[in-house]
Amino acid sequence: MKHGKNYRESIKKFDLTQQYELGKAIELVKELKYAKFDETVEVHVNLKLGKGQTVRDTVVLPHQFKGEKKVLVFCKEDRIKEALDAGAAFAGADDYIEKVKGGWLEFDIAVATPDMMKDVGRLGMVLGRKGLMPNPKTGTVTNDIAAAIDELKKGRVEFRADKTGVIHLPVGKASMEPAKIVGNIEAFLVEMMRKKPADAKADFVQSVSVSSSMGPGVWVSYKAGE
Repeated sequence: MKHGKNYRESIKKFDLTQQYELGKAIELVKELKYAKFDETVEVHVNLKLGKGQTVRDTVVLPHQFKGEKKVLVFCKEDRIKEALDAGAAFAGADDYIEKVKGGWLEFDIAVATPDMMKDVGRLGMVLGRKGLMPNPKTGTVTNDIAAAIDELKKGRVEFRADKTGVIHLPVGKASMEPAKIVGNIEAFLVEMMRKKPADAKADFVQSVSVSSSMGPGVWVSYKAGE
């Protein structure tokens, strides 16, 4: 992959082969950023997964860094007021299903009550491609609408390993205090280890790195249980 001049200059400022303590790694990421916008800081974890194994869950990051999330709740008419009072931006049944079918996607997260999933499931081609399909595993199919919206607005995010066994997760902005970014990463790593498959090998975590949106990756010294 060909990189630009700014990227090539940034990798001259540190040892590409060295593993750094997490706090130091985040400081480096902030020093190495070169874009004029406030870059997102990401953590990348390479896992050793066996056939049929995966890692997927949600975590509430302690330090919020994204703007207000617009939540759409698919629910029956008798629960619309409850959803809106809990902080949903939109709530409804057939009317919103039809809007989404037509390409309307002016929301960040979709939540559905279980009795709506038969109808919401037909939106798979639209919501699935955007990663917006409600799912019981991520707490977005639930009868406890208020609790789900509260956690989502506090910063609950989903993480999952891709087909190559790597988890990529945004954990902050380059403008944030390093300690807050570290706190978000530590919270994520704890939850990730809780989802470790029971029969996973000792070298389950192959590597951990952090980077900004445009900057180079910095290796993190990490051992499970630390």
